[in-house]
Amino acid sequence: MGSPPMIDGEFARWLAARAGQALLELRDELGFTDQGALKAAGDKVSHDLIRTELARWRPADAVLSEEDEGSRLAWAAEVNTDAVSRLTADRVWIIDPLDGTREFSEEGRSDWAVHVALWARNGSTPHGLVAGAVALPAQHRVLATDHPPAYPPMTVEAATARGGRIIRLAVSRSRPPVFLTDLAGDIGAQLVPMGSAGAKIAAVVTGEVDAYIHAGGQYEWDSAAPVAVATATGLHASRIDGSALKYNEADPRLPDLLVCRKDLASRLLAALQRHTGVA
Repeated sequence: MGSPPMIDGEFARWLAARAGQALLELRDELGFTDQGALKAAGDKVSHDLIRTELARWRPADAVLSEEDEGSRLAWAAEVNTDAVSRLTADRVWIIDPLDGTREFSEEGRSDWAVHVALWARNGSTPHGLVAGAVALPAQHRVLATDHPPAYPPMTVEAATARGGRIIRLAVSRSRPPVFLTDLAGDIGAQLVPMGSAGAKIAAVVTGEVDAYIHAGGQYEWDSAAPVAVATATGLHASRIDGSALKYNEADPRLPDLLVCRKDLASRLLAALQRHTGVA
């Protein structure tokens, strides 16, 4: 197979693509009759592949993965001493081996992803993410920071939004924040249900939708790679109160975020303040 690319952005793309291909092959092998078994196998296959390659090619780096035992409690040292060692590391890979297990297990769905991001202590970005890739295997594409997509084209809806037409907001297909219906009515937006967080942020990156708002609870691995790509593209990314997103924190919970076109950021943040009370 040969060695992978050594530049971090290219390596992230290579690694996400490899895991994505393994997941496609697993889907073909197992089929969709037993969705529970497919979900469990998908999480394990992708996690094991990514962990193996990171250990081989980036042995000095720390890792924060959704599938590591105790990751959600990594802030409690007595629960997982190894996990909190990342807090003193200079480089930490933040990965979600299979973002959107529900969609992965449903035949015909393509809105699931693989997330691979790199946080660096001396990173030049406000969030510390210096490389990232989001593989969308069933869509046969990988979005990554080594060659970030061009700033997304304005959709027809967004181009005429100031004239009363609709802004498209990607939301969770199963757990959209309850305030979003009122917010959408306030600003004249259309809610577009989608699967995984990675798929939703990727849709903002490509211009298929204009923004993604989430306030229902997430962890760092849910957004790190997509945010790395989105900000490399030139999009706005923040908490819903406008504060900066932070990664490799002691508590990996990162419950809310806004990713959108920069020209919509002030309008959406103002609407979020009206409908959530954040300031």
